Amino acid sequence: MNAPVTTPVLLREDADGIAILTLNRPQQRNSLSEALIAALTAALADIATDKRVRVVVLAANGPAFCAGHDMKEMTARRADADRGRAYFRQLMEACSTMMQAIVHLPQPVIACVHGPASAAGCQLVASCDLAIAAETAKFATPGVNIGLFCSTPMVALARNVARKHAMEMLLTGDLMDAQDARRIGLINRLVPAGTERAATLALARQIAAKSALTVKIGKEAFYRQAELNLADAYRYAAQVMTENMLARDAEEGIGAFIEKREPKWQDK
Repeated sequence: MNAPVTTPVLLREDADGIAILTLNRPQQRNSLSEALIAALTAALADIATDKRVRVVVLAANGPAFCAGHDMKEMTARRADADRGRAYFRQLMEACSTMMQAIVHLPQPVIACVHGPASAAGCQLVASCDLAIAAETAKFATPGVNIGLFCSTPMVALARNVARKHAMEMLLTGDLMDAQDARRIGLINRLVPAGTERAATLALARQIAAKSALTVKIGKEAFYRQAELNLADAYRYAAQVMTENMLARDAEEGIGAFIEKREPKWQDK
């Protein structure tokens, strides 16, 4: 008797220096199950050391981008002796580690959002460096409606948009359309439905054409300086630029600019 075929919860496709990670639990609206969180974490760890990957695109199959945590999976653990406390802690820590892995990844990550992104799904979009969304996409942190405040999604959300916008989303749980998501800075670009993948890949190719070393330096510096006070941020950024100027790609890029030619990156 043949073993049942297991459908992977995460798909990976590589082309032209771009790794496309696709959430693949369409019937569960791509909710972040234990397995999907683990698969994303493993994929990001692999990509972090893969010199061939210059940009990552995070997409999804099915009608939704991501519906947040898998509530059925979580609820089943209420039968544990501790009512699920240890499991809930482990799950939230695992999810938080995965979200931080996106931020700490050397390569930029672009969310390609075609449908609803709610709760931890909204957190996933906010954790990405850039986001392109279809006009039909919607965003929400609706935990307050079911008695579970979106505290971990709040961390990423509050680092993307102004405080009052974040608080309104968190306190009302209302769905926000893509137009408003762009207005408050949750997404970068808004495109007609059905064109979001092409638009995301076009942006990914544009970034992939840059020096991978320069992009890595810049991404790390961006997030680090954001957590510092103004004086420390400038001090740190000055140190980064000094070291960056000594890189081979900076020498090449500046030389190419002066000589009015295309640079030839060596990523070092």
